[in-house]
Amino acid sequence: MIAGTLRGMFQPVFEISLPLHRALVELELLRNELERQPVDVGVLAGLRQTARLRTSHFSTQIEGNELTEREVTQAVAGQRFPGRERDVTEVRNYYAALTWVEELAASSQSLTTRVIRTLHGLAWRGRRVASRYRDGQNVIRDGRTGRIVYLPPEASDVATLMTELAAWTNEEIGRRHWPIPVVAALAHYQLVTIHPWYDGNGRTARLLTTLILHRGGYGLQGLYSLEEYYAERLHDYYSALQVGPSHNYYEGRSAAPVTGFLEYFCRGMVEALRRVQGQCRAAQERGTPDLDPHLRRLHPRQRRVLSLFRDHAAVSTLQIALVLGLTVRTTGPLCRRWVAEGFLELANPARKSRLYRLSPTAEAWLADLPPL
Repeated sequence: MIAGTLRGMFQPVFEISLPLHRALVELELLRNELERQPVDVGVLAGLRQTARLRTSHFSTQIEGNELTEREVTQAVAGQRFPGRERDVTEVRNYYAALTWVEELAASSQSLTTRVIRTLHGLAWRGRRVASRYRDGQNVIRDGRTGRIVYLPPEASDVATLMTELAAWTNEEIGRRHWPIPVVAALAHYQLVTIHPWYDGNGRTARLLTTLILHRGGYGLQGLYSLEEYYAERLHDYYSALQVGPSHNYYEGRSAAPVTGFLEYFCRGMVEALRRVQGQCRAAQERGTPDLDPHLRRLHPRQRRVLSLFRDHAAVSTLQIALVLGLTVRTTGPLCRRWVAEGFLELANPARKSRLYRLSPTAEAWLADLPPL
């Protein structure tokens, strides 16, 4: 049993309980398996797009959005729904924010309070502009009874708490003392506990969670949706967030045990990754087996990158990073190694606009890839 606390005013106690430990072990096994599966880039793009749309649907559904999954897909594609403009705007905003999260994850930009406030600005107002924190007290009430469910910290404390959250998250991602899913879950819990805005806190917390998981190696190329798990177990989601002896932040909530929320969160990740595992296996079974022995010898990551060149003569480090679900910082050395091995060549050596193309040998393998 291991216990830990977040620094600052908010210090929840948690332990790596047996159920949490089991979930973390299974998560690592699932992650390793999914990273090794050689899924064609065309199939990969389809799975990623489906996950983005489902995430946008379920995350806004949690907040009361009434568009169906099919309508969300149509709304993101540009279709109008007269009389339901607010619902359409919500899903489009969330989809745009989710896309930016993936861009951030592949960059070297630090996680700052400005980044978190911009996530809120995108999700809530559709603009990549940092939102201001609330300037007054807000109260969370039960929609049926009107009873106070939670009284967040005072507005004067919000900026300090958010600065501590960003600093703690960067520190934990860097030192890896706790498993990344635990860090993501605690950051999610902390943000909704601070409740820095009058509205849009849940959406922003879920986007922040996604960013942390991507940064910590659990992005899995954006193939899974935790929001679907939350929406299907909405009562459990809110129950897991409501802990402590009092609804008042200053009377126990700030130091409440959060092991239950960590267990809920990691169980959700396990279920989401199991679904992706099934989708990838099904896609693999539908595919055509490789006939060229060179392709069989390629690393799965190289096969994904090879497929990328079907539509591009040259690609950037960022494009390769997005396909592989890695950060740009990690992808750079990988590309340089592939150049040395004769898989890639430099098409443009400029540091800020570096591009890669396939070597003549690898170019010949492109024709032997299975069709999309």
